[in-house]
Amino acid sequence: MKIKITSKTHVKPNKPILGKQQFQLTTFDLPYLAFYYNQKFLLYKFQNTLDREEPTFQNNVVEKLKDGLSSVLEDFYQLAGKLAKDDEGVFRVEYDADDEEINGVEFSVAEAPDVSVGDLTVEDGTAKLEELVPYSRISNLEGLSRPLLVIQVTKLKDGLAMGLAFNHAVLDGTATWHFMSSWAEICRGAKTISTQPFLDRAKARDTRVKLDLTAPKDPNAGDGAAEPPQLVEKVFRFSDSAIHTIKSRANSVIPSDGSKPFSTFQSLTSHIWRHVTLARGLKPEDITVFTVFADCRRRVDPPMPEEYFGNMIQAIFTGTAAGLLAAHGPEFGASVVQKAIVAHDARVVDARNEEWEKSPKIFQFKDAGVNCVAVGSSPRFKVYEVDFGWGKPETVRSGSNNRFNGMMYLYQGKAGGISIDVEISLEAHVMEKLEKSKEFLLIEEEDGKNLSNGNGNGKANGNGLV
Repeated sequence: MKIKITSKTHVKPNKPILGKQQFQLTTFDLPYLAFYYNQKFLLYKFQNTLDREEPTFQNNVVEKLKDGLSSVLEDFYQLAGKLAKDDEGVFRVEYDADDEEINGVEFSVAEAPDVSVGDLTVEDGTAKLEELVPYSRISNLEGLSRPLLVIQVTKLKDGLAMGLAFNHAVLDGTATWHFMSSWAEICRGAKTISTQPFLDRAKARDTRVKLDLTAPKDPNAGDGAAEPPQLVEKVFRFSDSAIHTIKSRANSVIPSDGSKPFSTFQSLTSHIWRHVTLARGLKPEDITVFTVFADCRRRVDPPMPEEYFGNMIQAIFTGTAAGLLAAHGPEFGASVVQKAIVAHDARVVDARNEEWEKSPKIFQFKDAGVNCVAVGSSPRFKVYEVDFGWGKPETVRSGSNNRFNGMMYLYQGKAGGISIDVEISLEAHVMEKLEKSKEFLLIEEEDGKNLSNGNGNGKANGNGLV
């Protein structure tokens, strides 16, 4: 793709916040300093030809986005600041309108006149997105000298590509999509946002953790060990009917221990965990780990508001032998997942924080567990409601950052209802087996119907995706 950056500016809050504002990073934030920036990609198709003509594109789209951004940053001004640390190594988010070193949000405009929306709606790989999403392989720790939010808007032949990179040590997925929906709300004409962010990080955890950190090691870099496997990425779209089938199968066996029915999340993720494990061809005695980066806003005591701006996630780990997953029905894996999630209550959250504060450990990707399947993002996020005034996105994807073998991101399905899009990274030979698994794709032998295919034609395409 030929992409040309035409301008780069920095957007600051429309009305500068007076005085220096400092927010100490919490125990929920700090473990992610060595992760990469969290990248998101949204693709929009223009319905009106005027939207893509110059100078209308500059006025109707670019300036509209920048004006809306400067307005919404009045409420989310932490994103216009930077990371800082004191002499003891305690990290914080810092915003000072008078500090020239704080340059606001980096906003780039690019053009790719030969690229259409259709070229970017493929369901495999992130290679095509590399030049459209900024800050690939930039660590969160670099927020000490870089903007905390970087945006690239690329004008396409018939639409717009929006690539964003958020410093993951500053905010999680819930806060990310709260910001995105608020920005879109302003761009659609609202004078104020409907839901204010809760900015007081001290309410989540007010413990000074001293870290001796310089530039982190690249989690993918070799240190004498074997080279990491080459991964491929695919998006599997599970329709309403597929989700209903997966959930009903998991709940077809009534638990003898009186536990609750399995949720959609527990049913779907255990379905994926089981079939990825089968595709990996593990030995029966090999352990496989399931990890979910869970939102703890409602788990802590007292609960934090949904609008809390920051990270409130913790990794929940569980595991079992591959042979047990293979030998049992879907209810077995769903039960393992459910028990781990239910057990992660306020007491466990606090104990995990206290343990980490005594001996801080900065996460590396490999820490997700052996033969792991890990879950990030959430289908609860209304990603297809992010409408800046020219319609809903054609697709929403993650960028190339923070991917490892077995990492998957769940998104609200574009088809609506309870449909869910699953974006997963695996070794090529494992992905090939997964794509050919009729049981995973819910292809019924007798009529060839693919329940994960949302196009209603009753057939899967060549690679098992829609």
